[in-house]
Order: sequence, then structure tokens, then C-alpha cells
Amino acid sequence: MAIEKRIGILTGGGDAPGLNGVIESCGRTLIEHGFEVVGVCDGFEGVFEGRTRSLVASELKGLHAAAGTILGASNKTGTAGREDEFLRRYRELDLAGMVVAGGDGTFAGLTKVSPGLRMIGVPKTIDNDLAGTDFTFGYDTACAVVADSIDALRATAASHRRCLVVETMGRTSGWIALGGGLASYADAILIPERPYDRGKLAAFLRARRNSGQRGALISISEGAAAEGETASVAFEVAGSPQAERYGGVAQNLARWIEREVGWESRHVVLGHLQRARPPTTTDRLLTLAMGIEAARLVCEGAWGQAVVLRDGQVTRAPLDDIMKPARLVPPDHRWVALAQAIGAFI
Repeated sequence: MAIEKRIGILTGGGDAPGLNGVIESCGRTLIEHGFEVVGVCDGFEGVFEGRTRSLVASELKGLHAAAGTILGASNKTGTAGREDEFLRRYRELDLAGMVVAGGDGTFAGLTKVSPGLRMIGVPKTIDNDLAGTDFTFGYDTACAVVADSIDALRATAASHRRCLVVETMGRTSGWIALGGGLASYADAILIPERPYDRGKLAAFLRARRNSGQRGALISISEGAAAEGETASVAFEVAGSPQAERYGGVAQNLARWIEREVGWESRHVVLGHLQRARPPTTTDRLLTLAMGIEAARLVCEGAWGQAVVLRDGQVTRAPLDDIMKPARLVPPDHRWVALAQAIGAFI
């Protein structure tokens, strides 16, 4: 039988800067209100395998400044076909309810079991593609990594008269490549939502080189592709809910630029560096407010809610709001217009 003042915190999917901030702010607030706080280890795996750890105030203090999640996370385990087992194992944890910080994969996996759970959702993904919230925590930090990297690489590109192609995360949405590329004034930004014309890109780069520009920087999402082409798949992870792992797009584009444009090119894959940096001030403030609001919902017994950011304010919304299809970059988004205004190719 569930213990009414015993609350679980679970972090699912890929890690994101700010997860520890949610754990700290939510956990400390719940403890202040007399709750026992239990961390579920490694996402869904912790539920299936019954692995948890007790969270106490002294252990939580200072977590907000660290990247990753002290509870661990996993994007290899789903609930499909194991719904009854998941609910049975969850009940064995004796939790009155659970605060879940996760992305589309986590909440998709919880959709079929959510009627049997008392749950509060906190949307998380560096990709920024979750519906129902204006921004997700971790996104600002990921963009900062991209922008800092492109800014740093600009000197090398100019020194060697090279075009450098920087590959960011973003399977189906281009928010990271767009935000980081725009913040660093990249010459070109290529995202999945806007398949690019190879001929026009080649002409653009030739014009930049012929104008005397020594180097060029391209920000490209891992899932971006030219018109009529598909995303580049690097490998597959057997048994994973999202088996295909994208990669190779930057390297392929760099080789193509050398052949078609005659501009010596190199590629840089940022990969997990986008997840590994301690959260920015923006993400720290966002996760502080979100964790506190999630704890307040628990105290009120307002289960089935999500903590979201709307119009600059952290507020609450039905959990279903963040279980909808991914939020992609609209063709007419104001950031696209900003890129075009400074002459970037997008």
C-alpha cells in the first residue's frame, strides 16, 4: 500500500542541463513540507528493477549547478508491451505519486499507463520540441554550447580559409541548430523543417568565398537533409524505442562542399557536449521555479498536471498538453526571419 507522504522523482530519457536543479528544488520543497522523497534510478529501468534511493536535504543542496542527473536516466527502456508489468512494479515502490521530468519518449511511454499513476510532469529536452510549453529547460544551455563553439571555430576557419560544418543535435526539429547558429551569426543554418536546395547552397557559398570571405561557419541539425533526400543514419540501437541514431550529416556536407564549391571544408560534431555543460543562469532559474511548482502540485494533490512555461511565466497545465506531437520550427518563425535579415542561408 502506498505511503501517502512518500513521493518519487524520476528523470527519464536523455540527460539535460537542469535536471539536477529540478531534483534539488522539488526535493527540498517537498522535504520542507514533511514528505519523504525517493529518487527512482535510471528512468523506467528503476521502476522495472525496483532500484531507488532516498533523497535527503543535505544531499540535495548544491545539485543545481551540476550537469546530468544524480538519479541517472535511460532512453533504452520503454513501456510498450510491458504496461501491466510497469504498473505492478511501480505499485511495489509504495509511492503516493511521482514527479517525472522527461521528454517526448518518456511521456509517450507513460501515456498508456498514466491512468494508473498519480503523476506530475516536468517537460525536459535540450531539443526544445515538446508541445505545451514555450521553452524546455536544457535548451538554453545547449544553444550556448553551439554558439560558443561556432564563435571559437571562426578564427580557425578564417586562418585556414576553410568552411567548417558544425553538427548539432536535433533529429526532427532544428531548434538547437537555429538558436545556436543565430546566436553565433553562422553563415548558414540547416534544419530538418527546411530541406535545403543544394544548388542554392553551393551558389551562396561560392558568392561568400568570391567576396573575399576567408572562412564560413555552417550550423546543421543531425536530422537535416537536402530536398528529396532523407536524414543520415549512423547506426541503430537494438531494442531501443528510438532505434535509429542520426549522424554523419556534417561530414557528408563538408565533403560535398569541397567537391562542388571547391572550398576546403572540415566538420565538427558537438554531440553530447551539448548535454554535458552545467546549466546556464536561464536554465537554473527555470528549473528552480518548475521544481517548486511541481512540489506545490504534489502538496495540493493536483495530480495529472504538468509544469510549463507560458508567456514568460511558470504555470500549470493538463498533463496531456505535453503528450502531443513534437513542436517543430514553423516556416515563418521570427528567428528564421532574423537569420534571413543578416544574410544567412536558411
